[in-house]
Amino acid sequence: MLEDLFKTVTKRFNGDDPDPAVPMFKCPRCGASITQQKLAEFGKVCPGCQYHARLTAAERISVTADKGSFEEFDSSLCSADPLEFPGYAQKVTELQQQTGMKDAVITGKCTIKGSPAVLIVMDSRFMMASMGSVVGEKITRAFEYAAEEKLPVVAFTASGGARMQEGIISLMQMAKTSAAVQKHNEAGQLYITVMTDPTTGGVTASFASLGDIIIAEPKVLIGFAGRRVIEGTIKQHLPDDFQLAEFQLEHGYVDMIVRRKKMRSVLSHLLKLHGYNAVTKKQEVSGDGKN
Repeated sequence: MLEDLFKTVTKRFNGDDPDPAVPMFKCPRCGASITQQKLAEFGKVCPGCQYHARLTAAERISVTADKGSFEEFDSSLCSADPLEFPGYAQKVTELQQQTGMKDAVITGKCTIKGSPAVLIVMDSRFMMASMGSVVGEKITRAFEYAAEEKLPVVAFTASGGARMQEGIISLMQMAKTSAAVQKHNEAGQLYITVMTDPTTGGVTASFASLGDIIIAEPKVLIGFAGRRVIEGTIKQHLPDDFQLAEFQLEHGYVDMIVRRKKMRSVLSHLLKLHGYNAVTKKQEVSGDGKN
């Protein structure tokens, strides 16, 4: 005990301890600590292990869509309180004030390096991006719009699963969003899922796993139930990297792992590869452009 105290005092004397007033980020994968300012300079990517930390929906849209091209859908939709769950309405109101969002997902259309697309972006700050009635409805409407307008969908998923405060209504969103994906698929349009940290629960079990192409960011958590629940059920120890993106890639669950700084270029390449080319002004006038 005295030895530990001596080491602590020595660290402080030598100036090795970080200033407690400086906001810090501790990587959940490698345990390295870095200031929030430095983390932002690295694009919210851990310089040690390349873990891709969480982005807000606004940050994700900013680094994905062409500047000024994003047009939001259904921005006024708000959650009701169908079960009159204690404290739920107040919690939603508080999060709306804190995040500036109506609920846990933003949807809209944009261009990515000129190629048109519908974006679905989940934000874990809002009740861990749990899928309630509003989240499910906005996602469903986005897929329906994309099917009607012959547009691809790019969904950035990040969720803790179903929203327990809405009970069975929340679970119903799994079927609803999956049906919307199917209609979009029947319309012959491309759907790309980008799994970010974390993608779990009912979102993984529904629309997040139905992409024609499934991409993941490095070191992110992807799964359904938690490690302890699974280990308790099967009575076996799971690998240390179980449910990380690299494990999922090795076992065929995701198609590729893409670093954040390359994500926009990869998405643009995939969209163009599937025929979603940029519409020029000349094509718009003649009507020869792809919707």
